[in-house]
Amino acid sequence: MSMTSPTSTAERLDRLPFQGPVVRIVLLIALGFGLEIYDLFLTAYIAPRLVQLGFFTPDSLGPLAALRAIGIHGAGSFVFSLFSGLLVGSMMFSRIADRFGRRTVFALSMVGYSACTGIMAFQTTGYGIDVWRFLAGVGLGVELVTIDAYLAEWVAPAYRGRAFALCQLVGFSFVPLVAFCAWWLVPQTPLGIEGWRYVVLIGSIGAIAAWILRIRLRESPRWLEAQGRAVEAALILDEVEQDYPKGALEIAKPAIFPTAQTGLSPTALRRRIAVLSVFNFFQTFGYYGFSAWVPTLLMARGIEVTKSLEYAFIIALANPIAPMIGLWLGDRIERKWQIVIGALVVGLSGIAFSAATTTELIVICGVFVTLGNNLLSYAFHGYQSELFPTSVRSRNIGFVYGWSRVSAALSGPIFAALLGVGGTDLVFAFIALSMLIVVISIGVYGPHTSGKSLETITS
Repeated sequence: MSMTSPTSTAERLDRLPFQGPVVRIVLLIALGFGLEIYDLFLTAYIAPRLVQLGFFTPDSLGPLAALRAIGIHGAGSFVFSLFSGLLVGSMMFSRIADRFGRRTVFALSMVGYSACTGIMAFQTTGYGIDVWRFLAGVGLGVELVTIDAYLAEWVAPAYRGRAFALCQLVGFSFVPLVAFCAWWLVPQTPLGIEGWRYVVLIGSIGAIAAWILRIRLRESPRWLEAQGRAVEAALILDEVEQDYPKGALEIAKPAIFPTAQTGLSPTALRRRIAVLSVFNFFQTFGYYGFSAWVPTLLMARGIEVTKSLEYAFIIALANPIAPMIGLWLGDRIERKWQIVIGALVVGLSGIAFSAATTTELIVICGVFVTLGNNLLSYAFHGYQSELFPTSVRSRNIGFVYGWSRVSAALSGPIFAALLGVGGTDLVFAFIALSMLIVVISIGVYGPHTSGKSLETITS
């Protein structure tokens, strides 16, 4: 311990180097995130096959066929069900992580969505698939918000961008996995069972992994202190500090705290909520709008379904690259400017995708859209988790993130309508406009956060 040992939980956390104990915590959380990413992204890769098999006809959808009245039909109902569940999970239930703790909610939500995904694999109607997809989405929505709060509260300011990049690197490494499984299994019927069911079942292993992760993870000391459980927080930090090599804490960069912590004013809090709500609503059209529709967009360019899955797999290989860059870039450039750069890359690459005239160029542009999206992703997940006080961090992340679930649920009918009217040109013009709004909302109105303690940012 240093001669000037800090006494508060925040000060002790903010002097922990990004080494052994903290890195292990980040990696465990990241593994949970990876299982979640697999579950989220399988939508794009199995939806075209489900359409071919007739799961989304009016007869198969049953009562959900009524969604056609608001422009939601075919595979759009599958996408709508997922993001409706994500909306309910993030906006209505994210606050439970503020009440019951990051560790418990992280594990329970993983069990919930994994179980629902597993049940979905055995459904024989579009109605059954969509209902269980909705329920899985609720768990996924809670999980995503909890991960953001969990990571931000454990990692020191000097390494926070790196930690989110590492989490996304591990998580998005699962995207090529789901893309490969779909490319390999979806066109086949191993043992007489449709391949898409295997793809879904592989994603349900998270229910088993959840309890293993829960045993090895520690609760957030910041959350414990906010609950008046400072003794428990101190004991956890004692254990973590003992795991560091001798001398490691003495050479850690000290965090800079405000001289007086007055708390975030209600006006400032409302302003941040408004900015991030606008940002989240529009960023999704570029992010999930492309990733959830990439096989369909490729088919709209005249590429048949089997080839579209192959090219989608190639594009998916780019997913871990931006977080790899983030491991180096994450704490060198202000977080808000990383978001702006990512949005610009998505908008410009999307326009190029719609104008490309050869398969090679289409795939290259798709790769750059993916790179821009994932730069945007790791940066904004870290960014929005930094802007709210610990006692209400999860619920406020859930609220602002919920607006991205609204736009994601709407992306199905919007993209389907745009494809029908103007093809991929109109789709990517809409994405470019959405990215422009992202640039303005964060670039002009977003506060600076990089290198600051959470307590400084929220004071």
